Amino acid sequence: MSETRNLLIEIGTEELPPKALLKLSEAFVTGVSDGLKQKHLDYSTVIPFATPRRLAVLVKGLVIKQADQKVTRTGPAMAAAFDKEGQPTRAALGFARSCGIAVTDLDRTGERLVNTSIQVGKPTATLIPNIIENALASLPIPKRMRWSDLPFEFVRPVHWIVILFDSEVVETEILGIKSGSETRGHRFHYPQPINLSEPTDYAKLLEKKCYVIPDFVDRRERIKALVEEAAIKIDGQAVIEEALLNEVTGLVEWPTAITGSFDKQFLEVPSEALIASMQGHQKYFPVVNQAGELLPYFIAISNIVSKHPEVVQAGNERVIRPRLTDAAFFWQQDRATPLINRLEQLKNVIFQKKLGSLYDKSKRVAQLCGNITKQQGDEELQGIRAGQLAKCDLVTDMIGEFPELQGIMGQYYAKWDKETDKVANALREQYMPRFAGDELPTSTLGQALSIADKLDTLVGIFGIGQVPTGDKDPFGLRRAALSILRIMIECRLPLDLQQLLTEAQNAYPDKVLAEDSKVFDFVLERLRNYYQEQDIPLDSIEAVLVCRPTSPLDFDKRIQGIKAFRELPEMESLASANKRIHNILKKAGQSFPAEPNPTYFEDKAERNLYDAMESVSEKIAPLLKVGDYQAALQDLAGLREVIDTFFDDVMVMVEDSVVRDNRLAFLQKVRELFLQVADISRLQV
Repeated sequence: MSETRNLLIEIGTEELPPKALLKLSEAFVTGVSDGLKQKHLDYSTVIPFATPRRLAVLVKGLVIKQADQKVTRTGPAMAAAFDKEGQPTRAALGFARSCGIAVTDLDRTGERLVNTSIQVGKPTATLIPNIIENALASLPIPKRMRWSDLPFEFVRPVHWIVILFDSEVVETEILGIKSGSETRGHRFHYPQPINLSEPTDYAKLLEKKCYVIPDFVDRRERIKALVEEAAIKIDGQAVIEEALLNEVTGLVEWPTAITGSFDKQFLEVPSEALIASMQGHQKYFPVVNQAGELLPYFIAISNIVSKHPEVVQAGNERVIRPRLTDAAFFWQQDRATPLINRLEQLKNVIFQKKLGSLYDKSKRVAQLCGNITKQQGDEELQGIRAGQLAKCDLVTDMIGEFPELQGIMGQYYAKWDKETDKVANALREQYMPRFAGDELPTSTLGQALSIADKLDTLVGIFGIGQVPTGDKDPFGLRRAALSILRIMIECRLPLDLQQLLTEAQNAYPDKVLAEDSKVFDFVLERLRNYYQEQDIPLDSIEAVLVCRPTSPLDFDKRIQGIKAFRELPEMESLASANKRIHNILKKAGQSFPAEPNPTYFEDKAERNLYDAMESVSEKIAPLLKVGDYQAALQDLAGLREVIDTFFDDVMVMVEDSVVRDNRLAFLQKVRELFLQVADISRLQV
């Protein structure tokens, strides 16, 4: 068994960007792990550490050297390696020379010359510096910086580097800094260097002596517990969002909780605005009561243990007051101008250069939203009004300061303006779902507005040729398409997507958009991932996709029908029969009558299948009309015996062209019967 050691790598820096710290740490660990694997260096485990002032990795059980490797090189073919007299050619001589041996020492495997040698493994310590440099170079840093007069670039200036292989320092220079065994503690509580004697002592030493909790996850859990405990002490519950928790974890090395308060008069401002100010500007955690109502308190996380915590508390309270005062001022000023009066201001806000302003978009969305609302049995005028007001809050002062409140503040301002509750709620719901797995709009008007807004964007952006490619999707068209599908399917809306896309396209001025923008195909394609995430087999999805249903809800009903059909004992035989029919028709590749003529039937099996089809077709017609595909497929399953008998007794491709064409038309009729639900020939049996 190979001898192993533990390796500690620490890059000490000035304060790293808090929002990116976790991502940087994960990337650094991945880079080091991949580098070790590429160098064929086995190890037991890798443990990441990350604080505002350091990125570190502890590798346990790392071998001290590479294993020797057998290397086989393939040379020229025998025919090219030797001439007619059996003498080595230039090709053979050149290959032998490149291997450092004589031609006579080369091996022969099959028809080629080969050379097998043993590559002696290198000591791990000599490979570590290059692995670290590559890992640092591949970190996801959008903009690197330089410091002093040094030629090096990194996310922040580097001040120290630790590379400790058990008790041995791996001596090298990275980013202009010589490696050593000295780390640093907390900037204020323990600023002096401290020597590390063994990698596994790292975390314990920093936490016990240096006021640093180096493990990001441990520190995050500590902060969460501190915040929750502080909230309980004031009979409240802390609002802890994961993104803010991660950011605060990236700001401190030794967290302590400070509870502060603010004037109750600020609670007259919508709580979302106050929370946005506390979270976004000050990185504070708001506190709510059991009913979810905001309380006049906040919890801050400090990076020091103060001897005078009341002074720290007072300082935080002093800082938050002007922030909340701004929010209160925006709330007061914005309400002085009704939303509808801001519609004209949208003429000065560009939606997209080729597609006009937000005013133009609002007119299109209002028209489409009204149509959808009417189809859903609600008031068309209310849908139009919601579309007109949808983007008006974007030109308010509050949204200028807190863009994430768009729609939310629209609802508040609409209620203040005495708009109907339906319209006001729709303004908030228009952006739902905001992310994968988010809740959907619940009101008819909100669903209509959300769909109309997203359809307008999809049609417009596709129409000017800015189709998403690879990872590039600046307008979030994939998310918009999936959101539309989710609303239509999960809210059970029987809307015709293709018809709505046509209406959306017609709302644009002539010659602005391309005629065939492939939006329908793009949206339909999103259903593949949507159902695969629900563990629906891909062949079931493909069986429905080929039929191109224009209603997503209808698509879903077909999927559920196929799901039940797969449980039937007749499924395997019918899927195989449909495959056979598909292949026969494809191979025939000729024109034949649209309808079979019973007068040309020569076999009893033909008449039996024809009569059974006529009966089933009549029976399933009302089921297909209401989208009961599960029941329709159960009735179609009853055809299994007569279809099997048909193929047992009847030869389709006979010499008599009239009979042959009639039987091909007959098979086409059978196929079309099933295609009213799905192409079950695509199901794997």
